[in-house]
Amino acid sequence: MKNLRMKAARAGKDLSQQQLAETIGVTRQTISAIEKGDYNPTIKLCLAICKALDKTLDDLFWD
Repeated sequence: MKNLRMKAARAGKDLSQQQLAETIGVTRQTISAIEKGDYNPTIKLCLAICKALDKTLDDLFWD
């Protein structure tokens, strides 16, 4: 399942996949895979993404 909420939040902060990846210490491919729904991130990674995008887990990952 695609994570369009994360993609929208990243775009809203005017960050590229590469910039977000560098901020949280992963590869651009990891960010791409999460957004495409090809990779299920760990809670630790989810929290890092949320912190970088000023969002909550509910905002980005949970229904």
